[in-house]
Order: sequence, then structure tokens, then C-alpha cells
Amino acid sequence: MRWSDVAQSTTTVRCAGAGRTIKQMTAILGISAFYHDSAAALVVDGDIVAAAQEERFTRRKHDPGFPENAIAYCLREGGIKAEDLAYIVFYDKPLAKFDRLLETYLAYAPCGFGSFRLAMPLWLKDKLHMRRTLRNRFHMARRTPIVFTDHHESHAASAFFPSPFERAAILTIDGVGEWSTATCGVGEGNRLRLLKQLQFPHSLGLLYSAFTYYCGFKVNSGEYKLMGLAPYGKPVYLEAILNHIVDLKPDGSLWMDMDYFNYCQGLTMTNDRFHKLFGGPPRRPESMLEQRHMDIAASIQKLTEEVLLRMARMVHAETRMSNLVLAGGVALNCVANGRLLREGPFENLWIQPAAGDAGGALGGALFVWYQLLDKPRQPDPNDSQKGSLLGPRYSNDEIARFLAEMKAPHDRFDDEAALLDRVARLMAEGRIVGWFHGRMEFGPRALGSRSIVGDARNPTMQATMNLKIKFRESFRPFAPCVLRERVHEYFAMRPGQDSPYMLLVAPVLEKHRVPLTESQLRTMTEDPDLRQRVNIVRSTVPAITHVDYSARIQTVDEQRHGRFYRLMKAFERLTGCPVIVNTSFNIRGEPIVCSPADAYRCFLATDMDALVLEDFLLLKEKFDRTMTEAERQKYIGSFQPD
Repeated sequence: MRWSDVAQSTTTVRCAGAGRTIKQMTAILGISAFYHDSAAALVVDGDIVAAAQEERFTRRKHDPGFPENAIAYCLREGGIKAEDLAYIVFYDKPLAKFDRLLETYLAYAPCGFGSFRLAMPLWLKDKLHMRRTLRNRFHMARRTPIVFTDHHESHAASAFFPSPFERAAILTIDGVGEWSTATCGVGEGNRLRLLKQLQFPHSLGLLYSAFTYYCGFKVNSGEYKLMGLAPYGKPVYLEAILNHIVDLKPDGSLWMDMDYFNYCQGLTMTNDRFHKLFGGPPRRPESMLEQRHMDIAASIQKLTEEVLLRMARMVHAETRMSNLVLAGGVALNCVANGRLLREGPFENLWIQPAAGDAGGALGGALFVWYQLLDKPRQPDPNDSQKGSLLGPRYSNDEIARFLAEMKAPHDRFDDEAALLDRVARLMAEGRIVGWFHGRMEFGPRALGSRSIVGDARNPTMQATMNLKIKFRESFRPFAPCVLRERVHEYFAMRPGQDSPYMLLVAPVLEKHRVPLTESQLRTMTEDPDLRQRVNIVRSTVPAITHVDYSARIQTVDEQRHGRFYRLMKAFERLTGCPVIVNTSFNIRGEPIVCSPADAYRCFLATDMDALVLEDFLLLKEKFDRTMTEAERQKYIGSFQPD
């Protein structure tokens, strides 16, 4: 499938009340729902006031349901009622998506009947009648105009409008929206234009998901595991992919041989022909990983990086711009993003932190404000995403009442410096700390508000966090947080280079690597146990160094991160090290914690040593009782492995 032109946007305001006089305050609510990662976002007079995924409230990971809790939070944070909304925006066009669904089923009939039969009830109940669904959900806002933006318009708006750029090229790449699977375009001032598109079923996102499925991970959830597994393998299957299932063009467009896939007509991603090509049936979830799976992961990762580089070169040639913004689920592939920054034609990148469907809620709201209402835009040099810290916060009074109710032993610090010094000392002693402060993150990454942190210099930290805190696969790496002003001292990045959203991978500098011995190298190639391989990796910051000496970097600065930055400065003063481990505050299969109650339960169920809830410090050693093994297993079992 080659790039084709994108028709001029047909997104307009067409409904009762559209011509009414807009109040002085224009509040726009964006919604994504019914596929995966439902979310809501509130934009008031162009300012991003709030945004959150529904999963954080329901505790159901990737919750696809209507985001009533996220909507209630956004309205509460903005101090407005539903009837105060000027517009309600849905992030895609259900009728166009239904058209693609029907055409696909008809093309494969009768093979797709099973999938068709399962999909139709939900479409006929909610998705096809989205305007009615929204009207029923917003009784008090029945005169508020409802806008449906194109799926990739929403992604493009989420990438460009919050970015720090006045002008930028745009790339959006995901599984599929209505028909588009990738688009490119340009943003200038308060306008964006999509110029070209790739269309379903030829999709880089769906191709990557097919390999995710084949390697035994969940589609729309486990793609980042495949990315983390790739460095353990070699791309020995790349030639087979290019010779048999993908025709890759110089401009990054691709044509997929659908005889190897089953997602158009069935309930799986791949079929027997695919399985024969790669040496056997799909790996059963939770079963042993073989070297073959690692090599397959390395092969599809290598292809993904090449596709992204070719797409970027194409859009650069089309636009001649120095800045590029990205969104769509594929934009969460931080390894590919790192290569794009280092080897691509653009001077600067900005990637939407909530690049997947959740970010479409924000993009839809911003699209209405800038594109449809033609409001002026003044880019913020740091971006207008506010560190993506757009979720709920909790006061010390609320936390104090909760701790009293739980009868939890704790210390309260009135002096922030004393608290930070105490926590820094705990980390330097090898303790693992749950860190809960300020507003919750919007997007899939914990960025220092709902995080589990530790000492990156500790050689046992990665194994301990994986096996005793996260209860997850031992091969998965952890990300470093590094003080922005010192990022170039540890990683192959420019001095002061920004990576606040953990969306870029860069190599650890040679001076921080410890060479492997011959016996260690032999073990890496012969020993099938990934845990052994992880423990072999050596550097001055081993807890965050992946097997290929790379790291997924978050830079931390005081303007965006406030207290978290000051904690890292306290740790730096104590140890001389500006790098710490940061992983999301949850266990495997659990959404990132939202409330103090969520954080407290996770703390009790794991081997975390300490918990910080705003100004309160809880130490596990002071608890007479935490959780019995039966209670712990019940807690762990309440979440489906991702």
C-alpha cells in the first residue's frame, strides 16, 4: 500500500445549538471510548486543565468502557458542570469506522462471520449510535454541540498543538483509525493539514501487534514487552519478513501479504501460514521464552525502526521542516524514537506522552479549539502538556484521614527538605520507595508522581524490583530518571536535551560501561535463562542499563517536576549520582495507582520498604502486620497479567 492523498477534513460543528453564542469561557471536553484506553480531557480557553484514563479509577487496565469517572474528574478539576461545556468531542468517526468494518467482513465472507457476530452487538448497542449515547450520558448538556473528529486528526492535534513548535511536520502511526493506519502532514500556528495516508489493512501498528501476539504477549498491551525483548536476539528473521510478508518501499509505505494474517476476518492476529514461516505455533502466554522468540522480536523491531526512519525522511522531503511531532500507538516505541532522533533528518522531535487512543481525547478537544474555532496559538518553549501531570491530586488532610482510618504507622514532615533528605538516604541504603506526590500522570508512563524509585547504582535493584515488587518477567528493563542538566554525562544525548516523557532510548556512555568477561559473554549466548543475562549487564548504573547498554530516559527538571526534581537533587548531594531508577507504581497487570488507597494496598502487597504519600512517610519495618500470603495472592490475582 503506497501513500495516498488525504481528503480535506470534513470535521465540522453540526448539531443543535452549534450557532449559539459561546460563553466567555469556552470549555471543551474530549472523549475516547469503546476500543481501548478510554479517557477524557478538558481544555478551557486553550489551556489543558485535566486529562485521565478511565483505567485509573476502575482499576481495570486498558479499560475500554465509557469514561464516566474520568469525565467526572475532569469537570471537577475544572470547577465546571456539564451544562457549562461549550463542546463535547469524540475522538473518531464511528460511522466511517463501521463502514470499514462492514467492507472488511464482506471482503472475507463467509470466513469472518465469527468475528462479525461477536462485534455486532456492541456496535448496535453503543458504537454506531454514539451521538445518542453521548446525549444520554449528558442529560444536563443536551444543547451542547457534539463534534466527531477523524481518528488521525485527533492524533495529529494531540501531537502538534501542545508541542513547543510554531511549525512542524506531523507523523501519526497506529493500528487503524477509520481507514487510515498512518498519516503525515504539517502544522503551522493554529492549523494542521494531513497530506498523505496509508490505509487498512496495511499497517505498521497491526504488523507489530501480530508479532506481539505470536510471541505470546497481549495485543494493545504487550507491545512494549516485545520491544524490551528485542535486544536479547538478533534480527535473523528480517529477510524472511521482507521476502514473504511485507513489501517495504523507500518512502516507508508498506504492503502486507494478508495471506499470512487473520485479523481482518478472525479472532487471532496470525494464521497457520505465518506460523509455518516462523517455525511453529504462537507461544503460549507465560510459557518459556526461546531464543527464536528473541530473534523474532529483534527482527520486527529492526523493521519498525527502518519503516519509521523512511517515513520521517519522506515527510521531511515533503515539508522541509526541522521539527517533527509524533502520535499514535507506534510513537510509544521509544527505541525507534531514539534512532529517529539520532539518525533521522529532523533537528527536534516532540512526542505526545499519551500517544495511543487515550491521547485522542485530548487531541479532539484541542482540534476544536484551534482548528474549528480558529483561536490563536502561542507555543510554550517547554510545551503546553504540563509534564503530562494532568490527573487527580490529594491533599495532606485527605491523606491524614485515610492513614488514621487504616491505623497505619507514619511520620509527617512539615519541612520538605527533611523529608527529601530522609528518602534520599533510604534509597542510598538500597531501599525501594513508593513515591506519591502531586497530580497523576496522563499516559502510560509514570513520570515521578506515581512512581517506585530506587538507587540506579545498586546491582541487585533490577532483579528485586522485577521479581519482588512488580511480579513480572525478569528480562524487562527499568528506566532511569536523570537530572536534565547532567543527562549528557551518562547518556549519548546533547547537553540539556529534553526527554521529560520517557519516550527516547539512548546508549549509556562508554565511560559508564564495565566490559564483560569472556565467560559472561559465553553465558549470554548459551544460557537460556533471561534472569542470568540481565544480571550479567554491568555499568556504573546497572539497575537501568539494558542488555544492549541502552536506557529509556526521562530527564527531570524543576519547572515540570518540582518536588521530584528536588528529591533527585537531594540524592545527588548525598551520593554524587544524578540518576535513579523509576518504574510505575503498580504491579503487573494493575493500572498505575491513582489514590492514596491504591498506593497503600500496593505497598502492603509488595516488598517495597517505604511509602511517601505527599508529606507522610511510612516504613514497612514499623508495621506489625502487612498482608498474609493469601491476602497478597488475592491482591495479585485481582489483576489480569498484561
